[in-house]
Amino acid sequence: MGSLAGKSTLDIEDLRLVSPQPIVGKTSSLEIAPPRSFFSPGTEDFGCRSIPSCIFRSTKIALFSNKLNLLIPCGPLAILVDKLTNHHGWVFFLSLLGIIPLAERLGWATEQLAFYTGPTVGGLLNATFGNATELIISMHALKSGMIRVVQQSLLGSILSNMLLVLGCALLGGGIVHCKREQVFNKSSAAMNSGLLLMAVMGLLFPAVLHFTHTELHFGKSELVLSRFSSCVMLVAYGAYIIFQLTSQKNLYNPVNEEGTQTEGGSADNEEPDIPKWESIMWLFILTSLISVLSEYLVNAIEGASVALNIPVAFISVILLPIVGNAAEHAGAVMFAVKDKLDISLGVAIGSSTQIAMFGIPFSVVVGWIMGRPMDLNFQLFETATLIMTVLVVALMLQDGTSNYFKGLMLLLCYLIVAASFFVHIDPESVQDRPSIPP
Repeated sequence: MGSLAGKSTLDIEDLRLVSPQPIVGKTSSLEIAPPRSFFSPGTEDFGCRSIPSCIFRSTKIALFSNKLNLLIPCGPLAILVDKLTNHHGWVFFLSLLGIIPLAERLGWATEQLAFYTGPTVGGLLNATFGNATELIISMHALKSGMIRVVQQSLLGSILSNMLLVLGCALLGGGIVHCKREQVFNKSSAAMNSGLLLMAVMGLLFPAVLHFTHTELHFGKSELVLSRFSSCVMLVAYGAYIIFQLTSQKNLYNPVNEEGTQTEGGSADNEEPDIPKWESIMWLFILTSLISVLSEYLVNAIEGASVALNIPVAFISVILLPIVGNAAEHAGAVMFAVKDKLDISLGVAIGSSTQIAMFGIPFSVVVGWIMGRPMDLNFQLFETATLIMTVLVVALMLQDGTSNYFKGLMLLLCYLIVAASFFVHIDPESVQDRPSIPP
């Protein structure tokens, strides 16, 4: 579902350090009850008697209410190391660690704003900001002319969500509920699988056209085809969002063991932590901070590859997606453990769908505007990996049931993918070639 394509943030009931109210079971904003008016003044009493006290309270909740925020100083430290030294490996490592809490807080701010917009518009906000970290990194890489990094990082985000995140969620939920099989909405999973297969089609044809040398104009036709296909994929994803908002609003309601949908969220009346305008302010602040750190991260990728003797392909496909989505990964596992598997699927499969049908074609269009030859030819190795991943996950989800063995299979598949990219020599990457043994 488009509204669930944005990744839910961590269930923070166990991660609270400072809380303005008694801690209760925190739930995702996707399960909330009646929306509050977005444009009318808030009726909640947040205990703010003056502007300084409001700023202090909002900062305390945003920056000191989660244990992951202990990693925030890694961001300024990465900038300091970059300015004072030439250690690209440390800059890359510290930038990765600094982005983790910022990405988690960005999801938190989105959920806070969703309290005032309702689950429908809130889902669109989650879809927009849930993958913001990956898109920001891609835009910086595209601006620097690192087209392969853009392609591989977006591909890695899809692989990570479909194999690692979903695998951990199914494994965790299956172990906790080992006495029975968990169930989820088959129709939503099938629809997302269909969209992913459409994305595979868009990536497959330019690659085949290039490697079979059957282009009408060699070197140009695949770029034109990629841009045309990207526009079609964006239209398809837009139609998918409209369809979800108008026809399938209850598509992700929980499913019971008999396979029927149940109304969710009626018993979980959670109050927001901050007012709506503070939520908007934190969205812009966190997005700006992620953008700054992403620039240092992208600039250090090639140097870190040489310093750490790790292929750029492995960094782009494996490390960037794992660290960038670490908080959301844990959130998907928590929902599966609580037998809310539909939300876990929304985080994993829905996010993969958004990257495949929106993130990748959007990058192609932006590259077109920038004058960069960004296309959908991801090379044969990467395209084959994506095809097999989509097919494996589609087969795993076709019956609408889940158990720990399915999760284990997905995790083992991800290990094979990670090992493959560690020994893979990207023909387009100059940095990988010197590492070839004599």
